[in-house]
Amino acid sequence: MANRLAGEISPYLRQHADDPVDWYPWGEEAFAAARGTGRPVLLSSGYAACHWCHVMARESFRDPEVAELLNGSFVCVKVDREERPDVDDYYMTAVQALTGSGGWPLTVFLTPAGEPFHGGTYFPPHDRHGLPSFTRVLRAVLAAWRDRRADVEAAAASLAEQIARLGGRVAAAEGLGLPSPADDAAAETVADATSRAVEALLDQEDRVHGAFGDPRGGPKFPPHAALALLLEAGDERGLAAACRALDAMAAGGLHDHLGGGFFRYAVDPAWRVPHFEKMLYDNALLLGSYARAFGATGEERYRAAALGIVAWLEREMMTRPAAGQVAFYSALDADSEGEEGRYYAWTEDEFRAALGDGELFGLMARRYGVDPSGDFEGGNVLRLAASVESLAREAGLSADEVAARLRRGDELLRARREGRVRPATDDKVLTSWNGLLLSALAAAGTHLREPRLHELGLALARFLVARRNAEGELTHAWRAGESRVTGLLEDHAYLGCGLLDLYLATLRPELLAHALALAREVEERFADPEGGGWFDASAGAGGAPARLKGHADGATPSRYAAAARLAWWAGRYLSDRALQDRALDALWPLLPAAASAPQAFATALVSLREMTGGSREVVVVGAREDPAVAAALAAVREAGRGDEALLLLDPADEAGGRHPLAGLPLAEERYPPKAPLTVYVCRAGACDLPVHDPAAVRRAMLAA
Repeated sequence: MANRLAGEISPYLRQHADDPVDWYPWGEEAFAAARGTGRPVLLSSGYAACHWCHVMARESFRDPEVAELLNGSFVCVKVDREERPDVDDYYMTAVQALTGSGGWPLTVFLTPAGEPFHGGTYFPPHDRHGLPSFTRVLRAVLAAWRDRRADVEAAAASLAEQIARLGGRVAAAEGLGLPSPADDAAAETVADATSRAVEALLDQEDRVHGAFGDPRGGPKFPPHAALALLLEAGDERGLAAACRALDAMAAGGLHDHLGGGFFRYAVDPAWRVPHFEKMLYDNALLLGSYARAFGATGEERYRAAALGIVAWLEREMMTRPAAGQVAFYSALDADSEGEEGRYYAWTEDEFRAALGDGELFGLMARRYGVDPSGDFEGGNVLRLAASVESLAREAGLSADEVAARLRRGDELLRARREGRVRPATDDKVLTSWNGLLLSALAAAGTHLREPRLHELGLALARFLVARRNAEGELTHAWRAGESRVTGLLEDHAYLGCGLLDLYLATLRPELLAHALALAREVEERFADPEGGGWFDASAGAGGAPARLKGHADGATPSRYAAAARLAWWAGRYLSDRALQDRALDALWPLLPAAASAPQAFATALVSLREMTGGSREVVVVGAREDPAVAAALAAVREAGRGDEALLLLDPADEAGGRHPLAGLPLAEERYPPKAPLTVYVCRAGACDLPVHDPAAVRRAMLAA
């Protein structure tokens, strides 16, 4: 008989709907039951594509004896960490404080007030490898709750107070010896911090395998925030380090060489064997990085990796919920047919069966490093073990001939793989992760010179801005026509930045209008009027005992830094200096940490570079279809630094007799147009005389 999770929209929760455990979804009903019975709460958090979550489910949550113990003594709550990241972050912080580490599945014991007092991650069914069995842990927790309840509750209250205090705290800038962010030396201070951050990353670089960390250790995750900083910092050594990391990931088993896209992480330092789940956020962030690497170097391999991600997204992750709209699912599972990596790994016999026993098999085996022993439970994870050039020399063929044979081999392998049982798709759509993809599509369309990617972004934006509940609030998760969970800071901030990035790439006015509306909502719902900055959840979100602030980068960029970036750009377009100052003040105290620990605070540093790098506004009034207007826009982009607040006021964008951006201060007395082309180039609110031809625009840009 199905439990309470059967009515949830989360695929992860529905995976547990037939467990014998009497699960509750996160919410007041569960805690009311705990208060009414005086029982402790077991909270289990995970996600649909999580391999070890599946393992613990099979071993423990589907065991009738374990379920009997749980149902008789606990109130059991199952959380999808992707659906409720605010809840998961709070309890992950607690477990990290208690144990020094964290991960999923997350297993936490709470008082009926929701305060954590014990926890861990995966627990096996029997004592092994130094881990106590799950039933041993359950009985120990029950004994403590029965015999020392007052002590347990006091310790839980103390931990909850500590988390609440630390979760929202940032040291004051004055106490860190920093100049004021309004000081003329602010840009120089940020430049110095950037140089120190690049040096720190170079010191941490794994020169053997690429990226960062100990070349003897593992696991290894794509260093998204560090890559973003290195690709934007303007440092040649930093760019080279970023390219080495991107090359290593693209060549290794982390990359799906047949299907495109990347897995979540590698279990070894050499990127050979991945943990096989594929996440939307990883691929969105890597799409942006590979596109920027192509823009910086022109190397075709980065373009190929980026377009491979897009092809996988469109083929396997995209849905079309309405005409003119697209959206992208959250993840593909690591497992199929009950085995991790079964869909992706190849025994030598399977490889031979797909390619035949001739010359092509030998060529493809050398290309992908396939041998009888394999590197993953008897199978081979495909990696680029030999270059096209080395294979050509070995075979006495031209590189073009070898490349053609490799393409034919890939086609045969793909056809054979498609006959296997596919991993399950987590088909919920998350606003936040799709917002990250929106920024990536904006960057990829520009750097790869692929306008269709901007069109894809516009279709995605049309879907995302419509994800509102009956109260008009942005929603976090959507699946099969249903929306759940009111939008969190990450939804507003990532989507707002994505809309802004796509606006700067396409100049479609509705994108900027929606971004500015989201910036207002961020201030209204998430701002901390006392401590500054923004909380991860709104006051009425029904979340954990305290609201935290996501200052640091994790698997995704800091939502706190994203909110600051959105607020700062909104302040520029609204001519609201107070909002810009608030954004800068929120990030400024993070500058020392960003310089010394860039892998944790690189997003804040990238945002601070943007905020202190320039203050030019450019307003172009005219029809984008007019060749002179198009030439003027090209001149702005070519002569600019990329940090201009660019505004296009095109009469063709009017709706109902009004232009969507006509109310902005930058548009005052400049719209409607008085000439076919008029361009205003301003710096810090002071504007030059308007110009009316592309050559004059270029001169004005270079002079400003």
